[in-house]
Parts: sequence; structure tokens; C-alpha cells
Amino acid sequence: MTSISSLENIHKKGLFGDHEKKSENKLVKIKEQKKLLIVQIVQFKNSSSSIKDYNIDDLNLSDERLKVSSNNNTRIMWCGPKHWLLVSTKKELLTTIKKSLKDTEFAVTDLSHSRTIIELEGENSKEVLKKGCPFNFNELKKNHCVNSVFHGITITIDMIDDSPDKIRLFALRSFGESLYHSITDSSLEFGYKCL
Repeated sequence: MTSISSLENIHKKGLFGDHEKKSENKLVKIKEQKKLLIVQIVQFKNSSSSIKDYNIDDLNLSDERLKVSSNNNTRIMWCGPKHWLLVSTKKELLTTIKKSLKDTEFAVTDLSHSRTIIELEGENSKEVLKKGCPFNFNELKKNHCVNSVFHGITITIDMIDDSPDKIRLFALRSFGESLYHSITDSSLEFGYKCL
């Protein structure tokens, strides 16, 4: 079965908004991330095992607030107490996760086809998000994540890099188109390039 992106018919490549006479590094770059494995991992309340005993793709599950553990292929975001979101380019990792995490201790759910991922890059990326999100983005650093809302749409924000700012937004697939329009509207004043 072929997966069709929720942004298939609306994400168009090109330059938009106030982009004239601006160098490319001043523009916000917007792209949709596709073909990533997205797995929700939840440790049961009655679980007796320590998360330090588990390792996925050479990464540990962190219990530190806002923390993201990452390597070149995989990112594990802390989403709340005993709750993580794993994102990876390695599709086969799902089998490894299911084998390494005991089903009596953890619930593992593949969310790959139920999320839209929009990536923002550029020095004005945080300014775009400030227009519709109540979170204080001055506190968001590299390898931090947060759950919030953007114009009423629930999102997970993953700060991948801060030189330049590179941020991934995760939303339910059914809200993907609305989120995309809200992000692009907020980017108009800075000028943006869809990749």
C-alpha cells in the first residue's frame, strides 16, 4: 500500500511572501518530511523496570523534561512522564523496538501514517511560531521538544538544530492541511521558500 501525504495537493515548491531582494538565508524554508518511522512508546504505570535498562538504536529513553536523545538516524523525544515519541529514518527499527521493549511493560504504537510533519528552517522560524503558539520560544534549545498548540491545533515541536534554527512540527494528519496554511500565512512577512 502506498502512503499519500496529507499535503500532497497543497505543498508547492517555490518562493512566496516578501521574498524579493532577500538573500536565501533570510527566508524561512518550509518542507514536508515524509517516509519517517514515528513510534509512540508509553511505559505502563505499574511497570517495575527502569528505563535506563532499555536502549533503542544506541539511544536511551530519557526521563528529563523537554529532552531529546538523538543520533544521525533516530530522535527520541520526551513527551511526558513515561511517554516518548521516536522518529527515525530506519523503518526496520519498529521490529527491534517491539523485540527489546517488553509488552508487559510498554505500549508501542506505530503512528507513521497518522502524522503530518512540517519542517521549518531559518533565522525567523521561531518568529513564525510565536505568531500562533503560547510557548516561550526563547527557551527552546537544540535537542529540546515541547507539546503545545498552534492556532488551536495540537502540535509537538522538536528543535533539531539552532545554527540555523531547524524545527519539526508534528500534528495529526487530519489537521495537516490547516497547520500548513497557518504556518505559511505566518511566514508571509519574512518571505519563505517551499522545498
